[in-house]
Amino acid sequence: MPKYNGHKNWNFWNVSLWINNDERLYILARSCVGQTANKGDAARCFLRNVRADKTPDGAPYSFSSVRAAMRWM
Repeated sequence: MPKYNGHKNWNFWNVSLWINNDERLYILARSCVGQTANKGDAARCFLRNVRADKTPDGAPYSFSSVRAAMRWM
C-alpha cells in the first residue's frame, strides 16, 4: 500500500498535520486522550467536540484518521 509522507494516505496525513500543528485542535486532542482509557475513545471524544467535519484543506475527520493522528499522544 502506498504511503503519503509516512501516513496511510493524504487524508490521514492532512488530519494529523492539522491536529498536531493547530493549537486549538491539539489541546482538544490532548484533552480527549487524558479523559479516556484508549485512543479509540479519545478519537470519538474528539469527533464529538471538534467544530468542523473537515480540516481547512478539506480532509474529512474520520474515526480512523483521528485515531491515527493521536498515535503518539
